Amino acid sequence: MALRLIEGRRANASADIMQATSDTNKRIAKNTLALYARMLFTMAVSLYTSRVVLATLGVDDFGLYNVVGGFVAMFSFFNAAMSSATQRYMNFELGRGDAERLGRVFCTSMNIHALISLLVLALSETVGLWFVYTQLSIPADRFTAALWVYHSSVLATVVMVMSIPYNAAIIAHERMGAFAYISVLEVVLKLLIVYLLVAADVDKLKLYAVLMLLVQLLVRVIYGRYSGRHFAETRYRRMWDGPLFREMTAFAGWNLFGNIAAVAFTQGLNVLLNMFFGPAVNAARGIAVQVQNAIKGFCVNFQTALNPQITKSYAAGDTAYMHSLVFTSSKFSYFLLLMLSLPVMLETPVILGWWLGTVPAHTVAFVRYILVISMVDSLANPLIQAASATGRIRRYQAVVGTMLVCILPVAYVALKLGAPPEGVFVVQLAVFCVAQLARIWMLRPLVSLSLRAYLRKTAWPICCVSAVSLVVPLAVYVSLQPSAVRFVVVCASSALSVAASVYSIGLTQGERTFLIDRVKAAVRKVRR
Repeated sequence: MALRLIEGRRANASADIMQATSDTNKRIAKNTLALYARMLFTMAVSLYTSRVVLATLGVDDFGLYNVVGGFVAMFSFFNAAMSSATQRYMNFELGRGDAERLGRVFCTSMNIHALISLLVLALSETVGLWFVYTQLSIPADRFTAALWVYHSSVLATVVMVMSIPYNAAIIAHERMGAFAYISVLEVVLKLLIVYLLVAADVDKLKLYAVLMLLVQLLVRVIYGRYSGRHFAETRYRRMWDGPLFREMTAFAGWNLFGNIAAVAFTQGLNVLLNMFFGPAVNAARGIAVQVQNAIKGFCVNFQTALNPQITKSYAAGDTAYMHSLVFTSSKFSYFLLLMLSLPVMLETPVILGWWLGTVPAHTVAFVRYILVISMVDSLANPLIQAASATGRIRRYQAVVGTMLVCILPVAYVALKLGAPPEGVFVVQLAVFCVAQLARIWMLRPLVSLSLRAYLRKTAWPICCVSAVSLVVPLAVYVSLQPSAVRFVVVCASSALSVAASVYSIGLTQGERTFLIDRVKAAVRKVRR
């Protein structure tokens, strides 16, 4: 009798666990779909607006906006480190179910971000302003406009810093629908900016900078109002929790090194290109980044939906589920980017010609390099999330951050030795590959991650799918002359080749069964 009772309890517990896992997976799927819907709309509008902005501002002013506005972002590396800490602590406390400490985490993060805002403002208006005056390559007749861009970008960055705790609350509560709606509104406002930019008879670069600042301010207000109405912990109250402040800033401090490296190889490379080649090359890089952001959004949205669960599962002590999320997030993020990037990399000249009309020099090569870099980088985020979930990131950040910091000086030396602009991307790609190996090695003791399991469940399927899926589209590209017909055939063959490769050799039997069941369920809903 006792044995039957124990077995019954075990069966009930097992059923509860399976139901909880099923509910979590459904929530992840729902959040991913909401983010994808938002991304498809924002991507379409962003591609259109970037074309119009480039045509309206001109190549030099467009490049000027990218390098000056991007330079300001270099001073937000403190915020990037603290943003990771805020997201981690809110996810962790939600996973533990401690509402009181969750509120303290939010208020403490607001205090810290206020201090960061003051620091960003001070650095930007002293050291940063000196750099703009003495080091950047800016045409003399556009220097006043560049200063408008600079100061507007500084204020926009300060506003963005103060939005981080509210964004973190929305993501931690997995309210991706609200996150998507607000992002769509932001894009619509930027579309309105394009209309005003074309219609207005003023200095268009100055107007563009000021209007982008106003959009950032309005979005910040909306995030604050939404969070205050739906999440009790985001109602700010004056308080000071010294131990929590030190704990969060210590965690952010070790993240800081990694974020300095991230700023260096993004905005730092942009500055290097400006110093060696001028604003026109910055325009080419700005367009390449637009393409990267449009395609990478598919992967980012998928990962955004999974990231809170990685931290929450660790907080709940379910490391097995956390490992499965890391493997799944890494593999599927790469597959999504491969399916979208492959036809774009093959038909880059055609796509850019249709999109922009006039394509700045180096843009085609920049786009191809940056998409390969994005595919490698898509594998990093799940490992970063797993490391952050533990809170023990000192050794991890010291090793990986040091590798990433090397990108900027190595790229500088390469350019000094006469390398073309594409050389900075070659350096970045090489360092990214080495850093990814280091991440896997660092995580082994942190979260008991099996290197053999990662290679078998993630790395091997990725390599096989990449090799097999390239054969048919590349053969089509080589055998046909450039034309609209070749473009259509390359895109279709790329999609079919990647899909077939992923299904046959990229998925496990369980994943294939799950996929078939989901497709059948979707078909049944459509028929009804």
